[in-house]
Amino acid sequence: MRTVFLASLRIHIRRYVAAAIAVAVAVAFVVVVGVLTSGARSGLMDGLGSPYRNADHVVSAARWPESELDPQAAIAYTERHGENAVATGRATLPARANGRRLYGTTVGPIATSEVWRWQKLSSGRFPAGMGEAVADVYFALAENVEVGDRVRIGEDTTAADVHVVGLVESPSPPAQASMYVTWPQLMQWRDRIHVSAVAVRGEVGRLPEGAKAQTPDGFAGERMTFVQNRVDSVSVMLLLFAGIALFVSVLVIANTFSILFAQRLRDFALLRCIGATRRQVVRSVRREAAVVGVLASLIGTLAGIGLGYGLVALINALTPALPMGTPELPTPWLLAGFAVGLVVTMIASWLPARRVVQVSPLAALRPAVAGDVHTATGRVRPALAVILLVIGLVLLGLAMVHDSTALLVAGGGSVFTGVLLSGPVLVPGLVKIIGAPLGTAGRLAAKNAVRNPQRTATTTASLLVGVTLTTTVLTGMSTWRSSLDEQIGRDHPIDVTLTSLKQPVTADLLDRVRHTPGVERAIAVNGAVARVAGLGEPIPVVAAPTAAQATAQAAAQTTVQVARDGGAFARVQPGTIRIDSEAFGRNLGLRSGDRVAVRVGDRQARLQITAGTGWGPAGVVTPETLATLTDADEPLVIWIRASPGADPARLGADLDELADPLGATIENGLRTWESLDQELATYTWSALGLLGIAVVIALIGIANTLGLSVLERTREHAMLRALGLTRGQLWRMLATEALLLSVVATLLGTVIGIGFGWAGYETIVKRALRDATMRVPWPSLGAVVLIAALAGLLAALLPARRAARVTPAAGLSLD
Repeated sequence: MRTVFLASLRIHIRRYVAAAIAVAVAVAFVVVVGVLTSGARSGLMDGLGSPYRNADHVVSAARWPESELDPQAAIAYTERHGENAVATGRATLPARANGRRLYGTTVGPIATSEVWRWQKLSSGRFPAGMGEAVADVYFALAENVEVGDRVRIGEDTTAADVHVVGLVESPSPPAQASMYVTWPQLMQWRDRIHVSAVAVRGEVGRLPEGAKAQTPDGFAGERMTFVQNRVDSVSVMLLLFAGIALFVSVLVIANTFSILFAQRLRDFALLRCIGATRRQVVRSVRREAAVVGVLASLIGTLAGIGLGYGLVALINALTPALPMGTPELPTPWLLAGFAVGLVVTMIASWLPARRVVQVSPLAALRPAVAGDVHTATGRVRPALAVILLVIGLVLLGLAMVHDSTALLVAGGGSVFTGVLLSGPVLVPGLVKIIGAPLGTAGRLAAKNAVRNPQRTATTTASLLVGVTLTTTVLTGMSTWRSSLDEQIGRDHPIDVTLTSLKQPVTADLLDRVRHTPGVERAIAVNGAVARVAGLGEPIPVVAAPTAAQATAQAAAQTTVQVARDGGAFARVQPGTIRIDSEAFGRNLGLRSGDRVAVRVGDRQARLQITAGTGWGPAGVVTPETLATLTDADEPLVIWIRASPGADPARLGADLDELADPLGATIENGLRTWESLDQELATYTWSALGLLGIAVVIALIGIANTLGLSVLERTREHAMLRALGLTRGQLWRMLATEALLLSVVATLLGTVIGIGFGWAGYETIVKRALRDATMRVPWPSLGAVVLIAALAGLLAALLPARRAARVTPAAGLSLD
């Protein structure tokens, strides 16, 4: 049998190339999942986890967010570790610069050692000691703070003057502060500081009471999970694509080997006839499969590493502002990929081989007969398919009820396996329906396509997987992105606010703002300068313009068009004033439900506070309430909506130049969008990279199966040629057949993918974003249908051309 083994490898090398490609791309997919997941986690650590990236441990509250670290215990713990530990946190303190108060000023620590310093210098230099500070660039733009300014922080005996020596960017939102000073300087306000975590190098030692130690990855993941309502997006993505990688790998490899051994049925029969036992045939097949599996898995592992790192580099080149991190070599994924390739190859070869050797030699030597759904096997498959469909639907229902990602993956796999098993019944029926209106050629292609139901279902399986996966991911990403945008829009309705207390904004200024690059829409909002009890400085009290007022403006723009929440934040009840708690209310003790006196000149009203976020240091009232406070309201605020892709820093700087002559201030809310976009872009690009690999696998799978299917039917095609079919007619028949199969697989995959997308929306998206609404990206799905159908057609061109070139005599002489 050794001679037979070596001869089989040599003679069937072309067929085994197809099998090796299937194995290699499946292994590469598993490895790429690992590399991109590592890059995504690294990217998150470069942003959210940047304060802890050089730490061995992160110490935080054991029951966060229900409890917090005791500030004094955390400070003492940090100081015990000396240079091997730094704390992240901030103190909310009153501050003044250039003779005016700075609203919502928070002060955090900045390390003097580059190892621990996570802020990125934008201009100037880092502070070196007492009396020096750096300001966050967005805070500096909003409050007109520049390098060289002196800022007085604190009050009474704890007040200190600091010199602003630089501006920095703060890539980690949880650790962001308005200004940063050295640790000894910050200890001047140690009674006011809130410590969120302590980064430690080396041994953690004795922890403060109520604290726990985590790895930096674990800490960052915990914070990210909380932001998304306790949904770990990275883990979810990892589990989903790991399941997809395994499922696609098994399917593609099993399909390829199933066709490969079906073509060698006569070879196995001849071996049996000359004395080889079933065990010897199966053992020979296992050896062949082991050789193919080992070589292809090695090639796939190396290709996956190169492709994964290449995709990370491509993503970073396409989106330099939102980079993924540098991935570490994912050794567990490399071993897993190699193991998947080898094990699945052995299983995929063993099952078909056992099936073919169970056929008697005489039966195997007879001409092949298409499978019949009325046989015992033909009845078992549909019954098993129905069982799997029912089980899968039950699991999907349980996943949606219990918000279980594992049940979602299991249910989706069960449903899809049921669909694949029902393929010999389902796919031919759909092919007949679609091929009926195509005339004689179409009907001939349709009948040829459905003559062997098993072969037809196998050929469409890979493309069905690819389209289903693509549709599911596109639907999920569209739903997630639009829902997240809606939630951010509710929390931050106005992108940029220009506020003028000294003089009203002019029509000329409004026009210049509208023509600033990066501005999509802008409106002027009338109000009056008022004093609100509990606020030390006067603020503008404004009323959103009505539709009638908006039509008088040049661009007829309204709050509905400018605000990302459709103007909901500005729809307040009479007798109330809505305060932006992030701008000043939270820091000064104002709470929803409090009643405060609001005075404009000699008029006064007692209004109830309602809190919100995202429009800056202004109180919003109804036009009727504003009319009771003043008869001479003037435009004091400009609300601005930025264009898609606008640079927050550049737009803020351009608008700040326009605001300076009026002494106006800029509140730049785009910073929040930028931070969240970076996190979302990491997930999006990782998913797209994995999706691209999955689609490539699907296309290779359908090309493999179509090519092997055409090779299997060489004698059949030769007989058609002998009966008078021309080369062109044969080529067109095969092309039409491939197009029919592609269209059926594409439409069926689209329907199933939308269903899986809805299940993912109910299970994952609504858990993370309670007010999410499902969005189906119809234009993108239409493009997928067109591209997938054409891809299936293109995959058949080369096999069809090869089949048409075989002469009838040569084809009939082949075994």
